[in-house]
Amino acid sequence: MALESNMLALGTQAPGFNLPDTVTGKKINLDDIKSKTATVIMFLCNHCPYVKHIQNELASLVKEYQAKGISFAGISSNDIISYPDDSPDMMKEVAEEVGFTFPYLYDESQDAARAYRAACTPEFYVFDKDLSLVYHGQFDNSRPSLEIPVSGREIRNALDNLIAGKPVEEKQIPSIGCSIKWKQST
Repeated sequence: MALESNMLALGTQAPGFNLPDTVTGKKINLDDIKSKTATVIMFLCNHCPYVKHIQNELASLVKEYQAKGISFAGISSNDIISYPDDSPDMMKEVAEEVGFTFPYLYDESQDAARAYRAACTPEFYVFDKDLSLVYHGQFDNSRPSLEIPVSGREIRNALDNLIAGKPVEEKQIPSIGCSIKWKQST
């Protein structure tokens, strides 16, 4: 079942994290990836058809904007007991297969997802040079069931405005995707 993202208030400071990168095994924190232009935090996972639908264009967009000084990190917070396809080993496999050039971090405690108020995958947060939230919304308006090409239009617009020193449009459309798979409390 598709779920919309919770709209985190613009201007919110990026919550910190210290999570293992599933590709390198190194712990990565927010300061490690902070950019002088913009930092993009993405909640992703392996099994969600909404993420699979955009992942090739996402990999391409990330490479394009990394060359312009933007930094990116993907975080998966799903319960891997119920969703083993989202395990760190499988995350590494997908990252290498698709060609992700950003840290793909595993949030075992789900604390990062809670701090960002993440609700779905994919979900995108764009922070300016001061780590203040300027965009929280959809990648674009394509969906697995629609015949709209994947373009990353909304993310591109936000990043292009930041690079140009212009304000980011305040009217933002929530992301739609699979819910974060929360661990069952015992």
